[in-house]
Amino acid sequence: MIQILIVEDHPIVINGLLKLFETSSEMKVIGAVQSGKECMHFLETQQADVVLLDINLPDANGVDICKLVKTAFPQIKVLALTTFMQRDYVNKMIKSGASGYVLKNAQADEITEGITRVMEGEIFLCEEITRMMKKQERDNMFLSNRETEVLSLIAEGMTTQEISDKLFLSVFTIETHRKNLLTKLNARNMVSLIKIATDNKLI
Repeated sequence: MIQILIVEDHPIVINGLLKLFETSSEMKVIGAVQSGKECMHFLETQQADVVLLDINLPDANGVDICKLVKTAFPQIKVLALTTFMQRDYVNKMIKSGASGYVLKNAQADEITEGITRVMEGEIFLCEEITRMMKKQERDNMFLSNRETEVLSLIAEGMTTQEISDKLFLSVFTIETHRKNLLTKLNARNMVSLIKIATDNKLI
C-alpha cells in the first residue's frame, strides 16, 4: 500500500484528492496538511511514501519544502501538484529532488499513474507539461536568418574574427550569436553545437 501525504492549502483540492484515493486498494492518504511547517512536522512522526506537494503554500514555496523533505527523508518521493505550467518551475522542482510534476487539472488516472511511476523510480511529467516542454524545445530550435548564417560559418571552421570580417559585424556581436546558439540548442561547446545542428537539419 502506497502511503500518501497531501500538502495543499485549498480545501476543495484536498477533498477532491481524498475522494480520488478513498476507493483505491493500492494507495492510501495518511494525512493532509496545509503548510510546509506542518508537512515537516508530520513526516517526523509518520512514514509516507509519496508527498503530493503544492508549489504555492502559505508559509513557503514548494521548491524549498521539496529540498527539506529530500534532505531529511531521502527515501520519500515528492510529486509536485500545482497550477503552474512554467518550464522554470518544472526544472526547479526536479532539481530540488521532486520525482514528478502534475497539474491540478490532470485526470484522476494521470495522478495515480504519476504516483505509481515515481514509486518505481521514474521521473513523471503529466501529459500537458510534457507537451509544453516539447513545444518550447521546438521553439528554441527556431533560428533567425543571421543565427543560421553564423552557425553555418562556425560549421565551416571559421573563427570569430573571420566570421566578423566576412559579415561586417563586430566581434562582440558574433560572440553574442555564439552564446545564443549554445543556449538555444542546449549545447555544451561548439562541437556539440554543430552535431545538434546537423542532427536537426539546421545547417
